[in-house]
Amino acid sequence: MAYKRNIDRLPIPPRDARVQNVTCHFCIVGCGYKAYSWPVDRQGGNAAAQNAFNANLAEQQPAETANWYSPAMYNIVRQNGKDVHLVIKPDVECSVNAGLGSIRGARMAEMSYSRTTGTQAQRLTDPLVWRYGGMSPTSWDDAVALVAEVTRRVVEEQGEDGLIVSAFDHGGAGGGYENTWATGKLYFESMKVKNIRIHNRPAYNSEVHGSRDMGVGELNNCYEDAELADTIMVVGANPLETQTNYFLNHWVPNLRGTSLDKKRREMPNEPHAAGRIIIVDPRRTVTVAACETEAGKENVLHLAINSGTDLALFNALLTEVAARGWVDRPFIAASTSGYDAAAAANRTTIEEAARITGLSADDIRKAAAWIAEPKQGGARRRTMFAYEKGLIWGNDNYRTNQSLVNLALATGNVGRPGGGCVRLGGHQEGYSRPSDAHVGRPAAYVDQLLIGGRGGVHHIWACDHFKTTLNASEFKRAYKRRTDLVKAAMDGVPAGDRAAQVDAIMGAIRQGGLFSVDMDIVPTQIGTCAHVVLPAATAGEMNLTSMNGERRMRLTERYMDPPGQSLPDCLIVVKLAQALERSWRAAGKGDIADKFKGYDWISEEDAFNDGYRKHERGGEHVTYARLRAMGTNGFQEPATGYQEAGGQGGRGNLPAGSTAAPGVIVGTKRLYSDGRFGKPDGKATFASTQWRGFQAEGKQAEKDKFRFLVNNGRANHIWQSAYLDQQNDFVRDRFPLPYIEMNPADMAELRLTQGDLVEVFNDNGATQAMAWPTPSARRGETFMLFAYPTGVQGNVVSKGVNEFIIPNYKQTWGNIRKIADAPESVRHLTFKPQEYRQA
Repeated sequence: MAYKRNIDRLPIPPRDARVQNVTCHFCIVGCGYKAYSWPVDRQGGNAAAQNAFNANLAEQQPAETANWYSPAMYNIVRQNGKDVHLVIKPDVECSVNAGLGSIRGARMAEMSYSRTTGTQAQRLTDPLVWRYGGMSPTSWDDAVALVAEVTRRVVEEQGEDGLIVSAFDHGGAGGGYENTWATGKLYFESMKVKNIRIHNRPAYNSEVHGSRDMGVGELNNCYEDAELADTIMVVGANPLETQTNYFLNHWVPNLRGTSLDKKRREMPNEPHAAGRIIIVDPRRTVTVAACETEAGKENVLHLAINSGTDLALFNALLTEVAARGWVDRPFIAASTSGYDAAAAANRTTIEEAARITGLSADDIRKAAAWIAEPKQGGARRRTMFAYEKGLIWGNDNYRTNQSLVNLALATGNVGRPGGGCVRLGGHQEGYSRPSDAHVGRPAAYVDQLLIGGRGGVHHIWACDHFKTTLNASEFKRAYKRRTDLVKAAMDGVPAGDRAAQVDAIMGAIRQGGLFSVDMDIVPTQIGTCAHVVLPAATAGEMNLTSMNGERRMRLTERYMDPPGQSLPDCLIVVKLAQALERSWRAAGKGDIADKFKGYDWISEEDAFNDGYRKHERGGEHVTYARLRAMGTNGFQEPATGYQEAGGQGGRGNLPAGSTAAPGVIVGTKRLYSDGRFGKPDGKATFASTQWRGFQAEGKQAEKDKFRFLVNNGRANHIWQSAYLDQQNDFVRDRFPLPYIEMNPADMAELRLTQGDLVEVFNDNGATQAMAWPTPSARRGETFMLFAYPTGVQGNVVSKGVNEFIIPNYKQTWGNIRKIADAPESVRHLTFKPQEYRQA
């Protein structure tokens, strides 16, 4: 951890340091970085000709210089088997972040595996199998042969439904187009697995079915639109915290008025002013405070809605906009269908919405005007609608998603500059798989299958459901009980007698046991129940492609060796598929064995070429060499062509491995700019989205029974489930336990002081947290970190889902009691409010 290393100087990258493209693999924003590496026995000098920055480092550098890096941006790693200095610093030329680095991305070097400095020492390095009462290292061949044999035997007895799979569907550290294609080819093409779930939800589905079913893909605008919008409406999101550099580099200039010149260039025939923002969130977040500081309170409307009532608000806004004549009738007629029926079905008065949401009628009317009232001269107002987990993991999420899209379509704000109706996102995207039509809709509720004793073997790819699932307490108890049966059976036979061992495993499975196989980069909580653990490589240890929240696709180049024997997920799939082919063939089932042919990839680029290039829209234009040449700006998907160097259009295939500057891949700045949407007739479809209260089973009863709303989300310092932070002092020193934000008056009633250890509990389970007094929190409403390993919020989330098995994590209620005074591990912490305020 940088601040404890006592580093007083850092090596200067020499002029000939190797420079490679890196996209931050944490949040969806995907900031651009550059990786500099060079041998450990060398460094550059102060003269401009002697360093990679081409700067005179003997002189004091200006405050905003790019000619520096911090200790957190530095490490010593292995590259091609040799130790090298590694610096990963923000790229000032990247349009996404313009040189900004987040507290996560700017620590990518420090968070890399290093035997020299000891960082990320917990990384998995060898295949492990359960032997002699514990996990023991073994060879790849031994591990995958056991997995293949047990998987085949289970499928023979139970059919392919006996294989249950949990898999990432994203880009960034745990995914990318290479890895999602590989896992998809294995489970959806070579096999037809139905019982499969996604990393953060208990079924194989989209969090945005609602928008997609209307013909509107969820990532449809570009980051520049946040600079061009007259109004930004953000729902259930905290972008300063969770999409930091998108907010700072693209939202703040609009709120400050410094993007006015860009607005005038892009839209010269309209009046322009600094942007306004509407924030729909029960909490007063750091984003609200920052917007008030940057835009002035008069330009910020915080709608502190009753949790879970967004749908009623959006229906009322649509009703008001229609009544005022502010809808975009030409756009509706040309590019949509079903408007009149939906407007009638969803009609909600402002007074009714005020009663349901707890908002004032005046604020709802103001929001409608900010969204759609024409500007001076009659120009249509340009509004960007952005939403995230507070909506998509909230009440009646499918229909609530649709009700917001209704509002965006009615006001003509999809497909044009300054508009868009988009999710802000968590991780980057990198989804490329064969058809999942066989999975069905609704997909299987996999957690309930596992709890109910279904399935015999479970393949887990980069997931930890002990932290990132709802109903986690019951899930963990059932999962451990089932996997312990198999461990006991394996302990009863010699590990070297493979036939007897497999027979023992199958006997335990017939008694309700479960054979668990975990593929990951670090040890996980669910991995403690596994019988085989396979070590994976992550971004930077492999070449990996993904796209960010504006569909900007880049290649993160391999800049270091993966730890030990770990491999990219796509190459783990190769080993598993080949082992399954051998197992089926040895069993005399050649026809089934043949389904596992075609996994002859040697590199991750082979998987990319087999998947993305052959199957994704515009993929034929995209190669590693072209992406490498386009640096950290890449292109926005889908690709529509390739522009040769010198201006010649065409496909211009490059030789494999070419690094010559080839020209540019032509992308798509905004989707639907031609007015055509993703339905057979090209028209977006309005949806009927009537308010029906708390939709998920048991939610209203839980609200009635327990005192506190237990909201949840992420924090800037931590990413996802803290999977890389579990052994990292920088994070664990600051957050040894998850915090729970509470109103000070509520704390006083419970006789709590800052840092006290509390138990949060309800009929679903219990968890723990440290109390953080938060004056801006409303009485009876709390906020807790999601998926933190030392206090899993999912323990108190019920199993309630919507009709498409999309989870409701947000509407959870429980009681709180004191466990102990602030433990020693938290007494040194500050519990001051995190928001910054005007002087």
